[in-house]
This record gives sequence, structure tokens and C-alpha cells, in this order.
Amino acid sequence: MSTSRTKASYETRLNRVVDHIYAHLEEDIRFDDLAGIACLSPYHWHRIYAAMRGETITATIRRLRLSRAADRLANSDMAFDAIAGRAGYGSTDAFGRAFKEAYGKSPAAYRATGSHAAFKAALQAEDGAGFPVAVETLAAVRCASIAHAGAYMQIDHAMGRLFTVLATQEIAAPDQRMLAVFYDDPDLVPVENLRSRACSPVADGVALAPPIEEATLRGGLYARLRYQGPYADMKGAYRWLLGAWLPQSGHEPDDTPMFEAYLNSPQQVAPNELITDIHLPLRAP
Repeated sequence: MSTSRTKASYETRLNRVVDHIYAHLEEDIRFDDLAGIACLSPYHWHRIYAAMRGETITATIRRLRLSRAADRLANSDMAFDAIAGRAGYGSTDAFGRAFKEAYGKSPAAYRATGSHAAFKAALQAEDGAGFPVAVETLAAVRCASIAHAGAYMQIDHAMGRLFTVLATQEIAAPDQRMLAVFYDDPDLVPVENLRSRACSPVADGVALAPPIEEATLRGGLYARLRYQGPYADMKGAYRWLLGAWLPQSGHEPDDTPMFEAYLNSPQQVAPNELITDIHLPLRAP
């Protein structure tokens, strides 16, 4: 078997592990079961995962569970003990310590004063001011992409699959950018029917093979809001951009989807240090 085919086989097996984690994130996840799903030795599979994915399987599960907890804290009234239980913690104290270590605030403080709260306050301000927005013209971008159906907070699942396939097809660049396109309004469309797409720019001459699909980000005028903070809080940023900035901006939205550009990775920085550019397409004047 060739080196590229061998690597693809390992990536496919590790993708099955990640698929299982996303599907059973709120259940008891046994490492021996994951070894069987990966069809790898129980003695070695975890070290293989950590070496190929850049973080341990424990870190992956913890990061995803706390991210889902942050989403519930920011965007729901779910009780703290229920959130802690769904995140796999036996007590609110243990959950609180883990959450504060990752997000820099206790769950209660995060719910009250996270960045989502700042956007909510700005949305209620009468002058529409609050956060800097750049209006700029972008060129069209050819992208490799993988479609995602379901919660937008899980677009990183599709992003991970996209990057592993780019690597196995040997077309990934060292500075490969991460983008995501979102097609539906999460306030109107049931979560299971939400459509999005993980994307990464590729040169025109690069051949793409399944499961990768080609997608093109529209060129033209955009409003760009640079957001720093946890992905769970970005719903407030969208509402401020569309509900406060846009009506007083003098611009009209174009009939194409919004997209996000991720300037760093949750595997490399703390949630409060994540930087995302939110792009709203505008009609030409």
C-alpha cells in the first residue's frame, strides 16, 4: 500500500472516532470503545490520535463538551446543574472549575457578562454604535469544501474532516485558511435542517476529488465585523451587526449567504482569544 493510501486509511479511522464523539458527546465515552471504532490497538491508538490531530482525545472531548456548555450558558436559560451533567461533570463545582480554567470566568459570570452580553447591550443602544465594522471589496475565492447539516456550533466537525482530506490528498498548504458559509437563519430553521459548508481557499489549478466539493465565495462588497471571543457568543454579534449596524449604515444586504473567516484555531488558543471575521454581503451602491 502506498504512503498516501496508508495515511488516508489512518485518517478515515480517526474520522470515525471523531464522528462517534460528536454523536455521543453527552454520553459516557469509553476509550476502549474508541479504539475498536478506529480498528487500532488499544495500546497505541491514543498516541496515534494525539500525534496526527495535535491534541489528546481527552482534550478533544473536554473542549467540545465545554464549548457546548458555553453555548447553553450564552443562549439559553438551562440550569447550571443540567449543563454540568450534560457536559459530563458529576457536580457543578467540578464543572465550574473546568469551565473557568478554559473560559476565564465562572459559568455564572460568563452567562451574565460574556461577550454575548456586550453585544446584547449594544443592540439595545439607540445610536447603533458599539463595534467597528469595515466595508471592503473582496475578490471571488475558489474553495475546497465539505457540506455540514445541523447545528452551526458543530461546523468544526466538517472543518476537521475537510482539513484531514486536504492532507490525505496532499493539497493542504502550511497556512491553509479556515472559512465557513452559513445558508439558513437559525432563528427560523429547525437546527437539524440548518445548512452550512466548511471551506478553505485553493488555487485554480488544484484538482479536487470527493468527498471535497468546489465552492466559490462571491466577490464584491462586504461589511466585516472582527469578533474576538468564544464561538458560542457569536449569535449576539450577528444580531448586533444585522439589527443595529446595518439599519443605520446606509447599505443594503445582498442576496447571498454570510461567511466567517477564522484567524486562529480552538486547538491552539483559549476560547477568549479566538478571532473571527464575520462577513455580511452588501449590494453595490
